[in-house]
Amino acid sequence: MSESKSILVKIKRMSNNSLALPTYATAASAGVDLCADLKDLLIVNPGENVKIPTGLAIELPSQFVVALVFARSGLASRYGMGLTNGVGVIDSDYRGEIQVLMHNSGPQPVIINHGDRIAQLVFMPVHQAIFEEVTELQDTTRGAGGFGSTGM
Repeated sequence: MSESKSILVKIKRMSNNSLALPTYATAASAGVDLCADLKDLLIVNPGENVKIPTGLAIELPSQFVVALVFARSGLASRYGMGLTNGVGVIDSDYRGEIQVLMHNSGPQPVIINHGDRIAQLVFMPVHQAIFEEVTELQDTTRGAGGFGSTGM
């Protein structure tokens, strides 16, 4: 069964870079790579946080879609480079340049060059909650058991 779940996302170049627009690497890829749009190479020292521009802005099709920026596993495993904020959230009403907040948790400086793939962008549905205040919540077997309460 082949079911298309495509959405139209408008994309705008925010600089005069020659970088290719994001594409899916394989038919089953969940995200597209975001590349660094830099005038000069960037050295990210151990423990340092940086904001890396991508030269791109997007327009999501509705308020019920969000774009999420995730770390690339290769950068994390090889160099200790991850996202400062864990996951970047791009709301549907944001029109500014996508910038990737990165942290070097590795022991060595990491060099980022213009065009390097630095993160991945995934599009997800959004459900906006309607909150109903109650005095009791439905009981479950787990109850209020928190971190580690279900075992290792």
